[in-house]
Amino acid sequence: MDHPKVMDDEKQLYVTRTKSVTGNSRSSLSSYSSRVSSGTARDARSGHGGSEQQNPTTALNFDFDPPDGGWRAWSQVLAANLANAVSWGYAATFGVYQLYYVDTLGLESSKASWIGSVQVFLAFIVCGPSGRIADAGHAHEIIIVGCFFVVLGSYMTSFCYEYWQIMLAQGICTGIGLGVISTPAVAITSSYFSTHRSLALSMSAMGTSAGGVIFPAIVQYLIPQIGFGWATRVGALVALVLCIGACVLLKPYIPGRKTGPWVEWAAFKEVPYALFAVASFLNFYGMYFGLFYINSFARNVIGFSSVESVSLLLITNCIGLPVRPVVGYVANRYLGPINVFMMATASVGTMLFVWTTITTRTSMYVFSVFYGLAVSANQSTYVPSLASLTQDPQKMGIRFGMVETLCAFSTLAGPPTAGAIIDRTGSYALAQIWGGSVMLAAALTLAASRISITGWQWKVLI
Repeated sequence: MDHPKVMDDEKQLYVTRTKSVTGNSRSSLSSYSSRVSSGTARDARSGHGGSEQQNPTTALNFDFDPPDGGWRAWSQVLAANLANAVSWGYAATFGVYQLYYVDTLGLESSKASWIGSVQVFLAFIVCGPSGRIADAGHAHEIIIVGCFFVVLGSYMTSFCYEYWQIMLAQGICTGIGLGVISTPAVAITSSYFSTHRSLALSMSAMGTSAGGVIFPAIVQYLIPQIGFGWATRVGALVALVLCIGACVLLKPYIPGRKTGPWVEWAAFKEVPYALFAVASFLNFYGMYFGLFYINSFARNVIGFSSVESVSLLLITNCIGLPVRPVVGYVANRYLGPINVFMMATASVGTMLFVWTTITTRTSMYVFSVFYGLAVSANQSTYVPSLASLTQDPQKMGIRFGMVETLCAFSTLAGPPTAGAIIDRTGSYALAQIWGGSVMLAAALTLAASRISITGWQWKVLI
């Protein structure tokens, strides 16, 4: 497949469609990837005019006609929710663990954050190989392996009291499991949808918010009742149940791609994809700073108790439950996933700058709500945006995984960078400014990725 030519043909199609629209100047296009992968430019859902012709360069070696709805398709969204609740919901729990490790083990914030950073780093870096294995038709097997590592790592964490033990169990073992679980479910879900793909993937991201509420609540509220060890084991049991549910529901739609490279280097020759990868790197460099440090800021600066500070993390994660499907619908129907992802990323950066002005308990709660809105919008449109740049549905897993593997290095460095700034200066302000600047840089790079597809036609949906 000649990817650069595909991009040029699609860009011309977008411009032609935009110019042909009458009345309402907004052009409601189907996602970029569904148009290319199907080989046929489908009619826009809004009913606006504009002729579309089949692009012969986009033909695939199998018939791709996703159901785009129905129980079987939406059951995959449910399965992805369960998988995301474990993979990324569990990762969002580390802010609670960090408080416990600092209070109980006496670790410095930057040192404790390395555990969470290594966990997220490994969760991202194994997405590449796990995505390729899922593309080959082994999604169930790879999720079972990931579940084993998550449960084993969590169970062993319950017996750990030394820093190196926690790093091995929670940072390394659990981190590998989280990454192995995430990509297969997303890739399979994406293959079931075309015109409703952004909505479906955003709804599947609700699991991240649900997991980000369930697992922190388990740790925070069960530790005083049954101790750290048993609270962590309960979390491992919940993760096991969720993984079993995901395995039962997941059913691959397209045939497995048995042969092919483990890395599709040609993808990085596509300017939109390459710029999106850079933007994603910056996005995740600054993303986890707020999630890891909102608790400690509330306690150390505002004067919250440990229990009260955890409630802020729960608010931040919980707000995503209603927000993610709404954002997905808006992206799918009105604005396009990349447009929404770009605006959400800029909003996260803006909120990190606003964080420097927070001085009271009330303003801290208000900040948590709006920060949660921005983060939820960002996270729920990241995968749909990446899917919109993926032409061949058989390569969903590997193309998701390549970007997420790249992002592994930024997630590894992000929270410790913020922690080092805080420990060195004794203040959160410079870290907040650093985080906001990184997120705004990510938003600008996303804008460049979008412009490389459609030029300055901002009314075109993509």
